Amino acid sequence: MGTFTKIAQTITKLFPLWVIAISLIAFYYPSLFRPYVKAIPYLLSIVMLAMGLTMSFHDFKLVFSRPRDVFWGIFLRFLIMPLVALCVSKAMGLSPELAAGLILVGCCPSGVASNVMTFLARGDTALSVTVSSANTIVATIFTPYIFLLLAGKLVPINAEALLWDIVFTVLIAVLLGMIINTFAAGYVARIRPAIPVVSVLGVMGLIAILVAVNAARFMSVALVAFIAVVLHNGFGLLLGFWGARLFGGMSVDKSKAIAFEIGIENSGLALALAMAHLNPIAAIPAGIFAVWHNLTGAALASYWGSKAAKEERLQMEGTTASEGVTDSKNVKQSDA
Repeated sequence: MGTFTKIAQTITKLFPLWVIAISLIAFYYPSLFRPYVKAIPYLLSIVMLAMGLTMSFHDFKLVFSRPRDVFWGIFLRFLIMPLVALCVSKAMGLSPELAAGLILVGCCPSGVASNVMTFLARGDTALSVTVSSANTIVATIFTPYIFLLLAGKLVPINAEALLWDIVFTVLIAVLLGMIINTFAAGYVARIRPAIPVVSVLGVMGLIAILVAVNAARFMSVALVAFIAVVLHNGFGLLLGFWGARLFGGMSVDKSKAIAFEIGIENSGLALALAMAHLNPIAAIPAGIFAVWHNLTGAALASYWGSKAAKEERLQMEGTTASEGVTDSKNVKQSDA
C-alpha cells in the first residue's frame, strides 16, 4: 500500500474528528465561512461527482437479477426514515424548522458510507451497492414529494424547485461520475484513493458554512437536535434490519445491508437542500447526522463483523473436530 493511499485512508477514517474541528472553528470564527454560502450547490455537486466516480452501470445489475431484494431496500428506505423523522419531531415537539430539517434528512437517499459499513459488517455488499445506487437515482422524484407530503404544513416548500435542484446538483453529477468511471476506468483507478478525501473535504465545507450561518443560535438548538438525530438514526438502523427480516424475508447478511442503507443518510444532500430552500436552522439536523451516523455505523459494523468472524471460526473448528473424529473411526476400522 502506497504512502498516499495510507494518508487518504487515515483522513477518511478520522472524518468525524475533522467535522468536529471545522465546526468549532466555524462557530468561533463564523466570518471565515459566511461569505461562501453561494458555494453550497457547487460543493454538493463535487461530493456527488466523487460518489459517481465510485459507481458504475454494472452496480445496477441486481435490479434485474434480484429485483425483490432491491425493491424492499428502496421501499423500506423511503418509508421508514421519513416516518421515523415525523414521529420523533412530533414526540419531541420540535420547532417547525428543526422538524422540517429532520424530515428532509429522512427523505434523502442512502449515504455512500453504507457500502463500506456493510462490507465491514460482512453483510451483502453487492446488495448495498445496488440499493444505494438505485436510491440515489429515484430520490430525484421521491425526495421532494415525500418531503412536501410530510412537512408541507410545517414550512413553505417548493417541491418543483427541490426536484430541479436535485437533478442539477445530484443526478447529473452522479451520472457524469459514472460515465467517467465507465470510459476512463484506468484514470479513475489511479485517483481512487483520493476520491473519499474529496467527499470528506466537500462535506466539511458544507458543515462549516452551516455552523457559521447558524452560530448565533446554534447552541440553543444543538442539544435537542442532537437527541432527535440519535433517535432518528437508532430507530432507522433497528427498523431497517428487522423490516428486511420480517417483511422482506431476507437473510441476516442482506438485512445488515438494508439496515445501513436506511440508517446511513446522504446528509450532505439534506444539508445543501435545507440551506438553499429552508431556514438555515433546518440544516442543523443534517450537519449533526453527518457525524453521528458515521460513529454508530462504524460501531455496529464492527460488532456485526466481529460476531460473524467468531461464528465462522467456531464453525470451522467444529468442522475440523468432526473430520478428526471421522478420521479416527476410519483408522480403527482399518486396524480391525
